[in-house]
Amino acid sequence: MIRFLLLFTVFLFIAAPATYAQGGVKSGPDPSTLRDPDLERDSHHNLEVARNYFKLKKAYVAALKRCEEIIAGNPNFEKIDEVLLMAGQSSLWLSQNKGKQKPEQYVSFDGGEKKTLTSAQFREMGVDYLNKLIKDYPDSEYAKQAREELRVLEAPKQQ
Repeated sequence: MIRFLLLFTVFLFIAAPATYAQGGVKSGPDPSTLRDPDLERDSHHNLEVARNYFKLKKAYVAALKRCEEIIAGNPNFEKIDEVLLMAGQSSLWLSQNKGKQKPEQYVSFDGGEKKTLTSAQFREMGVDYLNKLIKDYPDSEYAKQAREELRVLEAPKQQ
């Protein structure tokens, strides 16, 4: 009986650390780093198209729509910080009537009713995108641009 207790005690001392070491395995990888390869590929394509609209064509409505598609469909996209910057700038510039597309071309549907945004709504949406970028990705290379965009927006107008 004493041998049995002695063997049981030794077994506990040997097995307990091994069991404890395996405890972290249950948690698995961080879900925010899990990315669907097909969704990433689609998001990269949409980002390339959005860049083309944004930089080359100055088509901010089209760029904003592509960015919104990425944000809605793949919020963990590896380049979401760039997408947020482009969405924010597109919205702000539409609020200032810049670009080759008229802001009225941006149409959303609210309960089946077609709706366009006012300049103030575009501005608010742009500020929201830029603030999200700064808050969620403060170390991003695009966060500095977002801060600058907001600083210029808040600066008093020179006359």
